[in-house]
Amino acid sequence: MKNLKIFLISAAALFVMCSGFFSESKAQTIGYVNYKTVESNYEYAKQAYKEIDTKYLELQQYLMDKEKQYKNIESPINKKNFEDQVQKDFKIKNDEFDKFKLKKAQEVEGNILQATRAVAADKKIDIVLDYRVIFTGGVDISQDVINYLNSPNFKPVKK
Repeated sequence: MKNLKIFLISAAALFVMCSGFFSESKAQTIGYVNYKTVESNYEYAKQAYKEIDTKYLELQQYLMDKEKQYKNIESPINKKNFEDQVQKDFKIKNDEFDKFKLKKAQEVEGNILQATRAVAADKKIDIVLDYRVIFTGGVDISQDVINYLNSPNFKPVKK
């Protein structure tokens, strides 16, 4: 999946560069962003990932508590019933955790995309690529995106 993403980004970059070479229109300004740097310096993302970690630890604690309860059950029938019930409950809790994690990740990604678009428009940058496809040239707007995201004026996307 990661290789496919890198291939698609590279193909898009190549397409952009070639289309600019063959067209007679004005040259486009290209910017780039280091997504990981932006994400790791974005305060909302840090908070969101802490919330995810907290929920994950709660899930682990749930299992540990159930394991202690299981050890105190003496009847094989009661143990089997307890196992079945814990499996059902855990599946529900794990599904809720997965949905929560996906929602937070989508919020962070949406906010970074929104901020990148805003910064690019402000700096009159036509195209923004991932920094890994830029060999030379372009404008690094990573820090500008971080500043925009962490500014009090930025309104994050909530899903």
